[in-house]
Amino acid sequence: MEQESRIDVRDATFVEPLNDLIRRVGGDPDSQVGRLVRETMQNALRLVRDRVDGGEVKVLSLAFREMRHAFSIFRPYADVPKISVFGSARTVEHKAQYRAALDFSRLITEAGWMVITGAGDGIMRAGHDGAGREASFGVAIRLPFETNANDFIIGDEKLVTHRYFFTRKLMFVSQANAVALFPGGFGTLDEGFEVLTLVQTGKSAPMPIICVDEPGGDYWRHFDRYIREQLLADGMISEEDLSLYHITDDPAEAVAHVLAFYRNYHSLRWVGDDLVMRLYRALDDAQLDQINSAFSDLVVEGRIERCGPFKVEQDALDLPRLKLRFNRRSHGRLRQMIDRLNSFAASDVPDATAS
Repeated sequence: MEQESRIDVRDATFVEPLNDLIRRVGGDPDSQVGRLVRETMQNALRLVRDRVDGGEVKVLSLAFREMRHAFSIFRPYADVPKISVFGSARTVEHKAQYRAALDFSRLITEAGWMVITGAGDGIMRAGHDGAGREASFGVAIRLPFETNANDFIIGDEKLVTHRYFFTRKLMFVSQANAVALFPGGFGTLDEGFEVLTLVQTGKSAPMPIICVDEPGGDYWRHFDRYIREQLLADGMISEEDLSLYHITDDPAEAVAHVLAFYRNYHSLRWVGDDLVMRLYRALDDAQLDQINSAFSDLVVEGRIERCGPFKVEQDALDLPRLKLRFNRRSHGRLRQMIDRLNSFAASDVPDATAS
């Protein structure tokens, strides 16, 4: 036992065989992917050393396998913008909410997007009904009472089934450029609040979160009233956090809202202490001054400035950029800044999102 406790999986006697394995499957152990794969294998070896319970190792193994497989399914479509659609599995086809989800999904796919749903019935089926099989992804969950996917996605190579909710949720958020919420039960509200929390805290990139109802429906109006009268009134959220979601009962307006978010804004990433925002169209001096004047509260040091791509960036290198020392806290205000950047865009700027 004393000898085992001194084992260090970072030692060269462990590392070099792992490097050889990476090379044997066609990888480069000195690349970023190679280093991360080696670190993953080292962590797996630590599980043996730490004498982890078999049940815990099973969870880790199955979750890893689920995520690896799901990422491989989505990878060929990385350049296509996608929206995750949530809503009740109990909504029947003749309901107005079903029609709203169908119309929304049809319109968003006509704009060049793909639709991700939980692959079940109700709103999920409506999402695939509107999008069509070719533009649909299914991210299903194994449940004792619900094991089959809906008739639009079953048997499709873009259907992924998960054992765990947390791996399924990761796919919904990590692969989406936007989220559409339709009326639903506990699961829909759980997914909606989780996405809001991830965006509010900066654990997910900014994205449109659209709450869509049937024409004249009040499901999301009640939701909004609860947010304002309970959370906002008691200081549990900030006024700016209300900018993180948008409510409508018009599928066409919901689609327009999603597309407007990417009218000029492309994406962002952190480079050291700098938040770098990629745009389709550079700001002129007057527009940049407006942004600095309106959003100086987001900056902890210096100003919002134009910049070129950083050396560590590997995508969207031809796009203009802004950089700022963001306070890492005011993500609702950051969303408002993105809206202002989009308001500067010319009509010929693409409406589709980042690759």
